[in-house]
Amino acid sequence: MKFGYFDDKSREYVINTPKTPYPWINYLGSDDMFGLVSNTAGGYCFYKDARLRRITRYRYNNIPLDNGGRYFYIKDGNEYYSPSWMPVKKDLDSYECRHGLGYTKIKGVKNNLQTEITYTIPLGDNVEIHRVSLKNTGSSAKEVSLFSFIEFCLYNAYDDMTNYQRTYSIGAVEVDGSVIYHKTDYRERRNHFAFYSVNTPIDGFDTDRDTFLGQFGGLHEPEVVAEGKSRNSVATGWNPIASHGLNVKLAPNEEKVFVFVLGYVENKEEEKWVSKGVINKSKAVALIEKYKDNNAVEKALADLAKHWDNLLSKYSVESDDEKLNRMVNIWNPYQCMTTFNMSRSASFFETGIGRGMGFRDSNQDLLGFVHQIPHKAKQRILDIAATQFEDGSAYHQYQPLTKKGNNEIGSGFNDDPLWLILATTAYIKETGDISILDEQVPYDCNPNNTGTLLEHLEKSFTYTLNNLGPHGLPLIGRADWNDCLNLNCFSTNPDESFQTCQNKQGRTAESVFIGGMFVYIGKEYAQLFDKLGNKEKSQSIMNEVQKMKDCVETHGYDKDWFLRAYDFYGNKVGSDENEEGKIFIEPQGFCVMAGIGVESGKALRAMESVDKYLNTKYGCVLQNPAYSEYHVNLGEISSYPPGYKENAGIFCHNNPWIMIAETVLGRGEKAFEYYSKIAPAYIEDISEIHKMEPYVYAQMIAGKDAVKPGEAKNSWLTGTAAWNYEAITKWILGVRPDYDGIVVDPCVPKDWDNIKIKRVFRETVYNITIKNPNKINKGVKKVIIDGVEKEGNFIPHIQDKGTHNVEVIMG
Repeated sequence: MKFGYFDDKSREYVINTPKTPYPWINYLGSDDMFGLVSNTAGGYCFYKDARLRRITRYRYNNIPLDNGGRYFYIKDGNEYYSPSWMPVKKDLDSYECRHGLGYTKIKGVKNNLQTEITYTIPLGDNVEIHRVSLKNTGSSAKEVSLFSFIEFCLYNAYDDMTNYQRTYSIGAVEVDGSVIYHKTDYRERRNHFAFYSVNTPIDGFDTDRDTFLGQFGGLHEPEVVAEGKSRNSVATGWNPIASHGLNVKLAPNEEKVFVFVLGYVENKEEEKWVSKGVINKSKAVALIEKYKDNNAVEKALADLAKHWDNLLSKYSVESDDEKLNRMVNIWNPYQCMTTFNMSRSASFFETGIGRGMGFRDSNQDLLGFVHQIPHKAKQRILDIAATQFEDGSAYHQYQPLTKKGNNEIGSGFNDDPLWLILATTAYIKETGDISILDEQVPYDCNPNNTGTLLEHLEKSFTYTLNNLGPHGLPLIGRADWNDCLNLNCFSTNPDESFQTCQNKQGRTAESVFIGGMFVYIGKEYAQLFDKLGNKEKSQSIMNEVQKMKDCVETHGYDKDWFLRAYDFYGNKVGSDENEEGKIFIEPQGFCVMAGIGVESGKALRAMESVDKYLNTKYGCVLQNPAYSEYHVNLGEISSYPPGYKENAGIFCHNNPWIMIAETVLGRGEKAFEYYSKIAPAYIEDISEIHKMEPYVYAQMIAGKDAVKPGEAKNSWLTGTAAWNYEAITKWILGVRPDYDGIVVDPCVPKDWDNIKIKRVFRETVYNITIKNPNKINKGVKKVIIDGVEKEGNFIPHIQDKGTHNVEVIMG
């Protein structure tokens, strides 16, 4: 069943009940200030770093689940309610939530009072705007009280939720007119503060949570709202909040609009004070003045719409399939931009406290957004590369505020280095910016020890060659892409991390998957040196690639599919010889993507094995059969219940590798079948099963061995977004950038015809029409560029920043 619908014209998902199967969220922010907001106004915001600069407080795994956010309460006569339904949960006469690109609007009607709240973060400013519109739709005058509510986090989200002996004593606020300032720690070590304002005189305020709620009250029953009058409390320690109290009179059909501004300000150390004990509020005052009325909010929303018009205009498709159009044109690139901003740090599953930015994650995410914001992609590559060590290995994660490696996780994930090559070549193909290779980049974030980015790439490549096992395959280290396949861990202690402990020392556990990666990415690396004019270096790289390709075919193939790995003892993992975990998805995808076994027929047999053993109605499971007991030699993968997460769940991140692999074999029907099984717009009708948002990908869907097959978890922040975008745009639709132009190589279902694609490439617009008169899956007969026929399937880049029409005839 559905809980809403797509409004493609407005680029919104419209939710028509607050009782969705799980909180369905949206993201706010494009620059430094970010927020998460649910369809019932839950969530929080932060500046740059969800751990170290958390502005509002949020409690994960709460009861009810989504409890805490940017709430408004209305006291109307003897009753009160929330126009977002939560947290009071009193039924509204009508409810609607519209999640758009960088904004959310929640509209409610009760007792002839129509309320619309718009949440957004404007471009370029560190403020979150809450615009509240109240309209009397009745025939008689109304008088109501409106109360705002946010709870301040004391910036360090981890400390805020653990160190109560300190945090209960340090909370500090200040009230100045209609502005509530949060200034905890400002007098001591911080140079930043937050504020929450409203653009009208207030009738009262509260800044102490216990006073606002009452000692025994919850967010659903605040005493101040029940009484209809603020108490003007000033928090000293305990739990600081911000609540404005407004008494509002409305004539019939009268509408009043209030603009609340939640902001973050940093002052230079020498500019913190205007006098002793008096904060320099000038920046806050300027922001409040900038967004003082509805006209300013409308302009901010219009600017935001133009921003997204520009981003989404870089690639768009026009087909007979509206679900395909909305995924490619709106929701998939929108999710790709969100994962660029967040990596895996802050969702309703990631608390923002632990993971920060992932090395492998961010490199893969770049594939999905580089065409939208290449200048930011360049900076991201340089930030990532700076966390690499001189031997080519890298910190697995880094914190976005400091951009320094995360010592809590460390390094040793042996797939990490290769992803940097893939991200860099993707950037150069998109932009033509070879100069990035000459950038001086630190090792281990040490500015006194640097190398060019090209030198970093060389260390990434040689790291794999310097870490080969007994079969000549790459050593897996702590883990490869699958963090839960821990072949050197041997953990029996439930209080240690599978990923950071290593209870066996040795150089025997090998990854066939990294072998496939090495071949796939090695070819990209060799092509880069061809572009640089260094044929000798390119050939030496290809020699190593060929050795690995031969090695994978010889030692990495078993019966009718590619092996997953060799464990610490040299035993096969992902083999027909195993009772459980006979076949894994990752090497089938990446090895065939790399072209391994295509000539010998092994690749085709591997894809047929995927279809036979891994394919289900909800997508391809990660392995089969699921592990029914814990295997200490395999680690975390066997610790999950069968059918969930890495133990035979449908791990959506790797399903696109199978889609791409199928295009390598020219099987367009199968490629699109796999695509449509997990693309959110195609499974909207089973939202009661899927549970997660029907407009963005989830990391995992429960597999066929699970108690609840088809149920998803971990939505939004997943490499699934980038890889599905890669699969559908570059390999199925087949329009992908190259160093000197665009390759057009569609692999589609036979009945697809007359597909129109707009691709902006280096500021030149290419309007590409793909025609399929012979009803085939793959193959390009000719390309006609502005009426001139060209041999092959390559469109040379035309450097005039103009518009060009391209006709692609399949055959």
